[in-house]
Amino acid sequence: MLTTLHTFILDWRILSVLELLWVITAAVVIILQRRSAAATIAWLLALTFLPLVGLLIYRLIGPLRLESRRMRYRDSRMIVESVTGTRTRMRELAADTLQVAHVPIALNEAPPLFAERVECYLEGAQLYEALTEALERAEDHIHLEYYIWEPDQVGMYFRDLLISKARAGVKVRLLVDGTGSGRIGRKFLKPLLAAGVEFARFNPVSFQRIRTRRVDFRTHRKIVVCDGRVGFTGGMNITDVHTNRYSSAAWRDTHLKLEGPAVWPLQRMFLEDWHFATTVVLDRDTRLFAAPSRRGDALVQVVGSGPDHTLPTMLHTFFVAITRAEKRLWITTPYFVPEESIVVALSSAALRRVDVRLLIPRRSDSRLIDYAARSYLPELLASGVQIFEYLPRFIHAKTWVIDDELSIVGSSNLDTRSTRLNFELAALLYDRAQNMQLAAAFLADQSQCRKITSAELSNLSLPQRLAHASARLLSPLL
Repeated sequence: MLTTLHTFILDWRILSVLELLWVITAAVVIILQRRSAAATIAWLLALTFLPLVGLLIYRLIGPLRLESRRMRYRDSRMIVESVTGTRTRMRELAADTLQVAHVPIALNEAPPLFAERVECYLEGAQLYEALTEALERAEDHIHLEYYIWEPDQVGMYFRDLLISKARAGVKVRLLVDGTGSGRIGRKFLKPLLAAGVEFARFNPVSFQRIRTRRVDFRTHRKIVVCDGRVGFTGGMNITDVHTNRYSSAAWRDTHLKLEGPAVWPLQRMFLEDWHFATTVVLDRDTRLFAAPSRRGDALVQVVGSGPDHTLPTMLHTFFVAITRAEKRLWITTPYFVPEESIVVALSSAALRRVDVRLLIPRRSDSRLIDYAARSYLPELLASGVQIFEYLPRFIHAKTWVIDDELSIVGSSNLDTRSTRLNFELAALLYDRAQNMQLAAAFLADQSQCRKITSAELSNLSLPQRLAHASARLLSPLL
């Protein structure tokens, strides 16, 4: 009996020592990642009291940085920065706008570049028509990168168009996200590959890759580059839900077409992501970064962001854009689960009498995100931010209108997933004409909105307030 008791005590001591060593090791690893205090404590509790489950979850979604073979195309960035007149034109920007431009540059992103032409599309039908024309005119290469490419009617149409271009001798490379485009299967790919189209998936989920990288590092970018001269980016994917031709409730979204040197950063991002997905290094030549045919008037700064960056580039860019706004700041975002720094910046802008307006969908495609978003609204309303719910359909646009000369169109939402986990991009437009067009689009959308008031939020039932607050706890994962 005493022997059994001694053995039990010894085993208990050994287990206690092992548990202590485990907690110390986990604490060192988590603390060194310099997360927020709340996130650090949450991970420590999970790894302490649920070591096996916590370790599995941490392996899947824990590490913040992406340690990989990812190659940065510094040579192409040097080419971008050597464009004649770019820095001269930057001096013409207003002081506040210039400060916004300097932040991405300091984080190794491209400076503002000339665009020979900029076109903005507010509906999928318009975009797909312009995209079709650009693809048909391509003579050397077509590069495409999408978060979502569905094998539906729109997806099949563009697949067949790529097949015809590949058969005509154009080099076609298609990169899709391993999760967002998960419905693409062998039946869809067989004729594409047979025609010579190069295809790759970005970070596909597999047990082998789980050992080396997080499964939720996704490319949320939408990139098309034709012959290094014409590019497209924005919020629209390749799917039926973006056009009323195939969907009765087509999403409202915004996308851009760029021509000229402003396309080069899009090309660079595609080359980086292609290398990440395939390990293939594409030889850089003048066909990939085509010389401009004429000098453009608009300046466009294409900014990339992702977990491979030392600092969250998009978060810093958004933050400085908010803090430098002087007259107006009109933001449209489908998913509003912001970091606390963004909430404070928006509130502070409204308190210093900037016209701050936030336009969000009445209902997105995620009820949990909708609940979390509503938990941030009372503080913003109290500081004077005007908040509008878009009623007709789901609005998927990610746009900013800042004062009179700066606007932003991109793929990045105002949530932690976009600013820290996803590979995103945004086009900063330093152009009064584009600012006016996007301002007009915002007002047109606002006319179909319902304004949210502090009174209605204060009258929510206890279950509603509890649901919103509970969803907010999950905001770093949404």
